[in-house]
Amino acid sequence: MKEFDTIIIGGGLSGSSTALNLSKKGYSVLIIEKEASGNIKPCAGGMASSMKSFLPLDIEQAIESKIKNVEFRWESSDNVVADLSGESPFWIIRREIFDKLLLDEALNYGGEILRPVQVEKITSQNKNWTIKCTNNKIYKSKFLVIADGSQSKWSGYFNLGPRKPKFANTIALRLEGLGNIPQDSVRFEFGFVKCGFAWAFPLKDSINIGLGTFINNKLLEDESLNNKVIKSFGFETLSYKAVRKKLRIWNGIHKLNGDRVLAVGDAASLCDPFLAEGIRPSLISSYHAAECIHQCLSSNKNNLNNYSTIINNEWGKSMAWGKRIAQIFYRFPKTGYQLGVKRKTAPKRIAQILSGQMSYEDIAKRVIKRLLTNREY
Repeated sequence: MKEFDTIIIGGGLSGSSTALNLSKKGYSVLIIEKEASGNIKPCAGGMASSMKSFLPLDIEQAIESKIKNVEFRWESSDNVVADLSGESPFWIIRREIFDKLLLDEALNYGGEILRPVQVEKITSQNKNWTIKCTNNKIYKSKFLVIADGSQSKWSGYFNLGPRKPKFANTIALRLEGLGNIPQDSVRFEFGFVKCGFAWAFPLKDSINIGLGTFINNKLLEDESLNNKVIKSFGFETLSYKAVRKKLRIWNGIHKLNGDRVLAVGDAASLCDPFLAEGIRPSLISSYHAAECIHQCLSSNKNNLNNYSTIINNEWGKSMAWGKRIAQIFYRFPKTGYQLGVKRKTAPKRIAQILSGQMSYEDIAKRVIKRLLTNREY
């Protein structure tokens, strides 16, 4: 039986970044990943450049585009553009390269990975976790990280996050070429997808396109709707393979750790409930997870409660306002677009949220102040 300081269930973005942060500090780490290898990931790939402070490595080779403009449209018209001034605060990364960089660096620092292997049983004994896997082997660790994504079964097993997770349905695909999207712009398309939106995020020579809905999850089964959206982005060829995925979105303040166990990223239900952003909360939670485990290991303690407090303060408070905004906007999208997106300062504010310069809480406070003082902010 091999023993580790920490075992991480899931080798995606959250799991690999947690492993890197821990292995770089000298701890023994094992990642258990159910997939055989990394596949193409047509996730939007948008990431605030401020996230580099949470990454202990250079990711320049994973950056495909540096964004200068954010475009908003209502059914291919009624355009609104927000400029991102100064040095670009928003990047588009190629996820399969980015995830591999994180994993390879973790392995370079002594981390280990098992793939394709699934966890069958987890038990706690003498302040250690014993994990039985489908390879008929048993592994032991002091701490456990749940990083198996939106379809996680283990976060519920340990009562981490909401009891009844809320999901957004998405379809993502990658097409060769950029269509009518400038390489230094991202586009959000409202109106076509009821109770949701579509997006186009450019890579160097291809584009990540997605559709997502937060309320009526059956809408994305309409193939003609999907084709209409793709054509609106400047593509005539409709030969593509769509990846369907449910995103476990933020749905309230909850405990994200237990005794020597915690959840990160999508498994912790941290995905943005308004813009469906998942990379930023994954990196933030992975960083703090590693820091909290480090504090415990270095002081021979087991209490991880600081982790829940930090994530709920740094991410949850903003997402509480994001959820309120989403509930209104996606129920009355046309009104929301006219009074929200088309407001003089709104596009800039949304761009600032994407770049991590502003939170939903900041936006809400500005709106309240404007209503009270009848001034523009």
